[in-house]
Amino acid sequence: MENLQGFFKNKKILITGHTGFKGAWLAQILLNWGSYVSGIALKPATNPNLFDLLGQKKRINNYFVDIRDFAKVKEIIQKEKPEIVFHLAAQPIVRDSYDDPLYTLETNIMGTVNVLQAIKETNTVRAAVMITTDKVYENKESGRPFKENDKLGGYDPYSASKAAAEIVIDSYVKSFFNPADYNKKHKTLIVSARAGNVIGGGDWQKDRLVPDIVRSVFKRKKIIIRSPDAVRPWQHVLEPLYGYILLAEKLYRSKKEFSGAWNFGPLNKNYLTVEELIKKALELLGQGSYGVKRDHGKHEARLLKLDSSKAKNLLGWQPKLGMGTVLEMTFNWYKAFNDKKNIIDLTDRQINSFLKLWR
Repeated sequence: MENLQGFFKNKKILITGHTGFKGAWLAQILLNWGSYVSGIALKPATNPNLFDLLGQKKRINNYFVDIRDFAKVKEIIQKEKPEIVFHLAAQPIVRDSYDDPLYTLETNIMGTVNVLQAIKETNTVRAAVMITTDKVYENKESGRPFKENDKLGGYDPYSASKAAAEIVIDSYVKSFFNPADYNKKHKTLIVSARAGNVIGGGDWQKDRLVPDIVRSVFKRKKIIIRSPDAVRPWQHVLEPLYGYILLAEKLYRSKKEFSGAWNFGPLNKNYLTVEELIKKALELLGQGSYGVKRDHGKHEARLLKLDSSKAKNLLGWQPKLGMGTVLEMTFNWYKAFNDKKNIIDLTDRQINSFLKLWR
């Protein structure tokens, strides 16, 4: 891990979606490692938000720009001249995709196109990690974990938009960033990364289970859940982020065999139902109650599992955190926030504690 930290020191990094939950955690790791970080994103969507709490506005070259605006995206990338790009900007909520499918499709598909095209028209980017989701697969809910070469699909507009983004990424790789042409026609390597349901401190997005739990408990309201039996691949946000970082380093070092798609899922024992997770969360928080109000109007997958053997065997990545640790880290963070403790210090301690597992 020390070598990885040294590698990222002084590297020029661009993160799209850096004001979001995952983006802010990723930025914090890289800032702590001495990277020069710039970001393209909308202004934080919630108040409070992790981006502001960590004071990143003063530490990042921030561009509050809609990822759908190609001219501005290209202008920023050409100005900042990043060596590594992490593309996380997205409309990330399944239920919102039903309410505004056009915005979801434009943001998640054309936003991805815009970043790829800007990279193509800029000669500085050597590595790009394009983040999609575990929901890109055609999910018949058979219980079999998905592998990277399984068929893509999408019932809801969000899943469809991310599956389409994967097709776009694959097309750009084959057409313009083909590993066979590396160092001949181009000097850029690209991957896509698919992770499960990430949780951790600092997420206040609506229609996500952990933020809903926290809001309800601290306001002393009953938590209402829609799909208590739905099984999700829960993992702490630091787990897939470390995988993304490993991939970026491999690509930068010209390891063209790493180009392609990658799954980052949790330990098998971390596959819990929504109701199981809530019970564990309320036990940790020491308070709260919940009720069930099933929503049959908007389809969401009930069973979703990932096969991460490719990352384990080829990248040397594997999940480290059991569900108990994941929940403790997550809800200790929120309790500290509620008690007005130093969140920057706690966030950095959680990062450092996690990174020690890789030494």
